[in-house]
Amino acid sequence: MHDYTAIREEVAKLCAAFPGPYWQAKDRAREYPSEFVAALGEAGYLAALIPEDYGGAGLPLSAAAAILEEIQRQGCNGGAVHAQMYVMGTVLRHGSEEQKARYLPRVATGELRLQAFGVTEPTSGTDTLSLKTTAKRDGDHYVVNGQKLWTSRAEHSDLMILLARTTPREEAASRTDGLSVFLVDMKEALAAGTLSIRPIDTMMNHATTEVFFDNMRIPAANLIGEEGKGFRYILSGMNAERLLIAAECIGDAKWFIEKASSYAKERVLFGRPIGQNQGVQFPIARAYAQMRAAELLVHDGIARYEAGENAGAEANMAKMLAAEASWAAGEACIQTHGGFGFAAEYDIERKFRETRLYQVAPISTNMILSYVAEHVLGMPRSY
Repeated sequence: MHDYTAIREEVAKLCAAFPGPYWQAKDRAREYPSEFVAALGEAGYLAALIPEDYGGAGLPLSAAAAILEEIQRQGCNGGAVHAQMYVMGTVLRHGSEEQKARYLPRVATGELRLQAFGVTEPTSGTDTLSLKTTAKRDGDHYVVNGQKLWTSRAEHSDLMILLARTTPREEAASRTDGLSVFLVDMKEALAAGTLSIRPIDTMMNHATTEVFFDNMRIPAANLIGEEGKGFRYILSGMNAERLLIAAECIGDAKWFIEKASSYAKERVLFGRPIGQNQGVQFPIARAYAQMRAAELLVHDGIARYEAGENAGAEANMAKMLAAEASWAAGEACIQTHGGFGFAAEYDIERKFRETRLYQVAPISTNMILSYVAEHVLGMPRSY
């Protein structure tokens, strides 16, 4: 896979302007890193996957993965922006020419932010087919009622990709039919009072929310693709999402490993660096080996994705293994630093909390194991 050395170097330079104290302050105040997001947008990184015809860079998924990995490796947090890269893929792959021409150029310039992804609901979790938010046709509009949970960055996004039920489940032709995807103008809905947002406080500064729809009207022109085919449209973007988040986890793991190995060489106790002790060396070395193995699967998944192959198995396994590798590296880093690993000034505890998320979101480890068991190993569907 292309290494994108020049892109990585430029991303690293940009990240240098946002060191640990910047992120610590945002974390304490639970504030969105608007300055960092603006800097990435102005540099064109958030438009990496948007085709040149629509004002983007037209880069492949591997380039976007390199950008996000480097952001994490430099100690920053790509969670504030990563959705901008993959959410727009739904519009790009399934939207009409009019929709793409209307929205993508403004997303590319940063005039519009498309980061909110309304799928999960309180009663459905990852059981997407059981969602209850409805969109009923009313003339040249759809009327939406319901709620979404864990809709991250809703307060900082202009547009939302929304999955809603347009045909009652009992009337749908098949289990996966009857769901539709819409592009929601959130500012318009907020002004009309038909959309409300409630922030959810979490163990890390993740800017996630619960969103409520009360007779929210969406122009029928904002339906993406065909009515009732939305579930497959959402599925088509999940492999890209998993691979990009896996790349972020690899970046986190590298940050932890570099931090731990540097400290182990510099910290002197009993007249010698602590890294001379095998009890300190081995966990870091094992974390490095674990990271490299996960990284190779990430590269394999991206290569398959870019070749137009079905990368479902690789994308899911890469995301799982990369998330586990970043957590193991975080464990080694904290253990190496001892008590200092818990001190906010070292910034390790912030990254430790942030990287823990990815064994749960956007899909949990158990769901991935279930996918592998059924779709790779041919075992019976688990419940």
